[in-house]
Amino acid sequence: MTTGTSRHGTTQSSHEHINALRAAQVEQERRRRRRIRLVSVAVTVALIGVVVAMMLSSRQETSSTTRVAPDFTLTDTSGKQVSLAALRGKNVLLYFSEGAGCQACLVQMAQIEKDPSFAAEGLTVLPIVMNSKDQITADMTANGVRTPFLLDDGSVSTAYGTIGKGMHADLPGHSFVLIDKAGKQRWYGEYPSMFLSTTDLLKEVDTHLTS
Repeated sequence: MTTGTSRHGTTQSSHEHINALRAAQVEQERRRRRRIRLVSVAVTVALIGVVVAMMLSSRQETSSTTRVAPDFTLTDTSGKQVSLAALRGKNVLLYFSEGAGCQACLVQMAQIEKDPSFAAEGLTVLPIVMNSKDQITADMTANGVRTPFLLDDGSVSTAYGTIGKGMHADLPGHSFVLIDKAGKQRWYGEYPSMFLSTTDLLKEVDTHLTS
């Protein structure tokens, strides 16, 4: 009887031990899943915060404030020096962008080139970048862009308030500046979406030249 009781007690103890282990494993798994859920929620909240921050910092910005356009002289990718003062008597559209490495920036310029309406309106378009000649000409060739880009050391982009408006704190965003025949800035438009259709761009030009 004593032996049987001892065996029964041992078996019962073994079952209790196994059940305890299983319970511990279940609890451990429950805690693991809870941690995963918490991490997932935290990541989701963080991503939402990033998206909201990007949306808030990526809002389109426009200004119709009139001022005398800062003068400049820059060398373009063809080796020619271009002076804003020398273009007095013509309507000029400056196009600031991130330049090399920004596919959307080159596509924008390619679309402007292909649209005959800009030339028909007597509008001189000057694309300006803070790249070296080799950097931007490689992208120009890849995208079939022929219009020479003006090479800025940052002084012109700073004078027109375009620095840090895009994805990089030390580069221009995606900006357009309209200067009339008298050398006055008539419109500034910043487009973090990195593209503005030529139709909408020409509407802005017409609106601000006739206002």
